[in-house]
Amino acid sequence: MNYVSTRGSVANLKASEAIRMGLAPDGGLLTAETIPKFDPGQLSNLAQKSYHELATLILSRFLTDYPLADLQTMVQAAYSYPEKFDDPLITPVCQLNPQCYLLELWHGPTCAFKDIALQLLPHLMTKSSLLANETKEIVILVATSGDTGKAALEGFKNVPGTRIVVFFPNQGVSEIQRLQMVTQEGENTRVVSVQGNFDDAQSGVKQIFANSGLAQKLAGRNMAFSSANSINWGRLAPQIVYYFDGYFRLCRKQVIQVGDKINIAVPTGNFGNILAAYLAKQMGLPVNKLICASNSNNVLTDFVNSGSYDRNRKFYTTISPSMDILISSNLERLLYYLSEGNCTLVKGWMNQLKNTGGYQVDSSIAAKITADFYAGFATEDQTMAEIKRIYQETHLIIDPHTAVATAVYQQYQRVTGDSTPVLVASTASPFKFNTSVLQAIGETGLEGKSEFQLLERLEKLAGLKIPKSLAELSHKPVRHKELCRKEEMAAVVEQILGL
Repeated sequence: MNYVSTRGSVANLKASEAIRMGLAPDGGLLTAETIPKFDPGQLSNLAQKSYHELATLILSRFLTDYPLADLQTMVQAAYSYPEKFDDPLITPVCQLNPQCYLLELWHGPTCAFKDIALQLLPHLMTKSSLLANETKEIVILVATSGDTGKAALEGFKNVPGTRIVVFFPNQGVSEIQRLQMVTQEGENTRVVSVQGNFDDAQSGVKQIFANSGLAQKLAGRNMAFSSANSINWGRLAPQIVYYFDGYFRLCRKQVIQVGDKINIAVPTGNFGNILAAYLAKQMGLPVNKLICASNSNNVLTDFVNSGSYDRNRKFYTTISPSMDILISSNLERLLYYLSEGNCTLVKGWMNQLKNTGGYQVDSSIAAKITADFYAGFATEDQTMAEIKRIYQETHLIIDPHTAVATAVYQQYQRVTGDSTPVLVASTASPFKFNTSVLQAIGETGLEGKSEFQLLERLEKLAGLKIPKSLAELSHKPVRHKELCRKEEMAAVVEQILGL
């Protein structure tokens, strides 16, 4: 399996090289040149495999230069129970109603779906150095809209041969998300808040990657940049696994039979999680429609429905902050595949996005998008109402991102009448957004309460135990207090690394 830049400057990379590099020098995303496929007959053989077995098999199709025995060892270490995950199934499935099922992706150490990839990525990264006989220290740069930062920090904490610097938008994450990051331990970790939104932080990180002068300084100190954002293929590939696993769990529950199609609904901002579902479909997973759910920052909704991408619009800070994004990086990989690897075309669209804030794909590409995807969005009021509806009907409490997905699925069902069973990516624990969730279900008297008093209140209502990692935050000191302007991010990195 070879890896290429979506913009054409790099080709014939091994998987380990792509993971270690993180982002191509031309600003493109490193991606698998082709998508491996399972024959329909092979699905039955996969249906009874454990999460660990399935992960090893699927990843071995993409990461072909990693020895199979090493992949097995890394998968076992990343998805250990109860050391890392609080459920032995890793990503269990919960029924909302006979047609709708939640794929719970938040049972890892930081209570968000990013743990699935970011518990594995450090193993893949360090192994890539061994495969290349590379001695450079890896400097991980991360821009986060809330969950990636903590998951990456936890994954890379004290990993030998690495440092990690995380940038998050000041006042653009939930209070629990902020506390998770600023109290982060580890000798190799740094966290910096940015005056701006996530797009500012993400653009700043991409500019640092493209800074040739800074790269030379790093090389002189025997260092190299890499990424733990979903722009890194090592972040994306592990996410494919849980869609297969969720599908087979529906088979075991006798909701469907192997070969029957399902729909998949995903709350998404940077397009990585739903791109993993698209890749699963291309690999042979029987999927009817991919339901792309956005919040008020509905740039993806408009793109899927029109073929026109336009980030020149108002940016909203919402109660689903991990989706507060107007520049969806992973969409570039989808365009690479839909254009059949036409890097010149993809590069042209990305240049237009950078220079004008938008681009228009041709009608053939637009038709391919609407064939696979349905897109809709939920406003703040709709998201709050959806949390309340599900609580009243099922007594289950979901987080605002999951609520966006279930709300948009409701829209899809009303528009299409499609009763195909749906698997909804439930991306975060409700405890990470306790204020919004408690307000949504009608709780009053929240003013003046601490985050930890609110956690206890939600615990009683939800019938769930507060995750240990969140309960411990009340006793942890703040270790990271740095704030910078978006223009200062490169200088901050130089200062941190002592360049």
